[in-house]
Amino acid sequence: MSTQSILLIILAGIVALFLALFQYKYKTKSALKDNALFILLRFITYFGVFLLLINPKFEYNSNYFVKPNLVIAVDNTQSISYLKQQDNTKSTLSFLQNNSDLNEKFNLEIYSFSDQIQVLDALEFSKKQTNISTVFKDLNELYKNTVAPTIIITDGNQTLGNDYQYKANQYNQDIYPVILGDTVTYSDLKISQLNVNRYAYLKNKFPLEVILVYNGNDAVVRDFTITQKGKLLFKKQLSFSKEKTSEIINISLPTSTIGIQTFQAQIAPISTEKNKTNNLKNFAIEVIDQKQKIAIVSTVLHPDLGAIKKSIETNEQREVVFFKPNEVLSQLKDFQLFILYQPNNSFKQLFSALEEQNKNKWVISGLKTDWRFLNSVSKNYNLEITSQTEDYQASLNQNYNNFIVDDIDFESFPPLKSNFGTPNFNSPYQTILFKTVSGINTNQPLLATIDVNQRREAILFGENIWKWRAQNYLNSQQFTDFDNFIGKIVQYLASNKRKNRLLIDYKSFYNASDNITINAQFFNKNYEFDANANLTISIKNKESNALINRPLILKNNSYQVDLNGLDAGDYAFTIESSDNISSSGNFQIIAYNVEEQFLNADVTKLQQIATNNNGKAYFVNQKNELLQDLLSNNKYLPILKTNKTTIPLIDWYYLLFIIALSLASEWFIRKYKGLI
Repeated sequence: MSTQSILLIILAGIVALFLALFQYKYKTKSALKDNALFILLRFITYFGVFLLLINPKFEYNSNYFVKPNLVIAVDNTQSISYLKQQDNTKSTLSFLQNNSDLNEKFNLEIYSFSDQIQVLDALEFSKKQTNISTVFKDLNELYKNTVAPTIIITDGNQTLGNDYQYKANQYNQDIYPVILGDTVTYSDLKISQLNVNRYAYLKNKFPLEVILVYNGNDAVVRDFTITQKGKLLFKKQLSFSKEKTSEIINISLPTSTIGIQTFQAQIAPISTEKNKTNNLKNFAIEVIDQKQKIAIVSTVLHPDLGAIKKSIETNEQREVVFFKPNEVLSQLKDFQLFILYQPNNSFKQLFSALEEQNKNKWVISGLKTDWRFLNSVSKNYNLEITSQTEDYQASLNQNYNNFIVDDIDFESFPPLKSNFGTPNFNSPYQTILFKTVSGINTNQPLLATIDVNQRREAILFGENIWKWRAQNYLNSQQFTDFDNFIGKIVQYLASNKRKNRLLIDYKSFYNASDNITINAQFFNKNYEFDANANLTISIKNKESNALINRPLILKNNSYQVDLNGLDAGDYAFTIESSDNISSSGNFQIIAYNVEEQFLNADVTKLQQIATNNNGKAYFVNQKNELLQDLLSNNKYLPILKTNKTTIPLIDWYYLLFIIALSLASEWFIRKYKGLI
């Protein structure tokens, strides 16, 4: 309580006493013996009211201890079962989880991880990918301001994501790896990596790079072969020794048939080899007849051009060529789409030629766009001409229905720079992204598509889209989401297929260890997204004729079905709505389990992250040593915290009761004495 409040309370007591004496001593001439009681009761009333007006605040402190967290992250992937470490994993977790001393000293927080981390539900060891880097990334966000030593129970073999040593260095907690798996070194010959493009072209050759690794002391000679449906395409005899532990093979293979072509690469195993699964790898390519060619036409140099080219060419089916406006006029028939970047008057002939040949285009405007020219040549839209500029952020239109657009966290992307003004459309259009200013959606299109007279067009009102690609990498450590977004726009604009009420999105082939999903969007008769549709998928294995029927689940602005668990093979599928609208497709699952490619635990890397993060690595038979080290470490002591609570007197409802009781008592006594 402050000094000012204390002085006011003293003053209130004096004033309350003076008023009580004034009323019952000075004003009352008769010397009633009950005056003292009346003075006391009136004093209590006045003093209580004054206290409420002053409303002093009382503070008190409560002390309590907070135990440090002990984070336990458990590998829940197929590599654990392949290395026969399920029992060791479960027993280690149970030992730590049920130890009373450990629970007394720490708050145990237990997670499981595979390609992502989650609170532990059950250990099934069925997940197909391991991403240890995301464990340290996500845990760092959760425990950045606390003491949380971390036990990670794993074999240390990662199949997905960034190098986890780098992420572990950014993790500000002590790390204690418990190493699962055999540490004995066996002779092993394996296909370490196989690099091949997803697409190839008919009657062409496609490049293939294979990296083979040998671990052993004896000299060995083995045949490496590539076959397709039992037919030998390539064979080479390779020699390995203690000194020569790897071989890189670069070859080109021919294509003769359109469609998905599967191959098998194999290095003959050593007779004493323990893991023969990693001696063989299936791979596939999709053979297409021709490559889509996209022309980017610009008279200015801008980082957007490079970002768009990289995004488009991540799909090997597409090729991007840069032109000046006058250079492309003689080659219009060679391209399926024209991206016109910040057009000005020099584009006049090109616009006329594209209109005459009914070509699809994507116009991207910016601060160097000549809107007087663009307004004069565009029949579909125009923009109010002003000298002002504005920064616009993006907001996804969930009802866009020309193709499936995933929300890649557009609202986190930097704003695009554009001319200030309201766009006006003269033709039917659909908005993909709305303009947002200071978090307020303007309902004006930032990116829109137009489909009229069998010609498709898109308009983006803003430059600096290269920043979006960079932000996407900061958000997810990859460019994939942004590149897919640009790829879908290009795919839509480069085609003139009739719009369908049921759109499907899938890949032509998957590796068995991939996350296999098919997405769909369904629209009503007005081409508005229908969030209440009943969609089912029927999947047929072309070899066994086995049929699988599953429902599609609504997720954000699309429907999705998870097909993980399907065996390798060729499949045909049909997605059908309750009112008999359907779309069909085919895909292939390639037999390959990346989690079965490891023979040993990665002891060196796990020991390294322990050393770098002030921890220590343990093997599964050293559980007691780990326990003792945690219990005896004085860094992990409970923290004494003080909770300071401030309570205003007005919240103390007993004071109101005392005032009411005082007034009631005074009135009752005066009434009883006949004074009123």
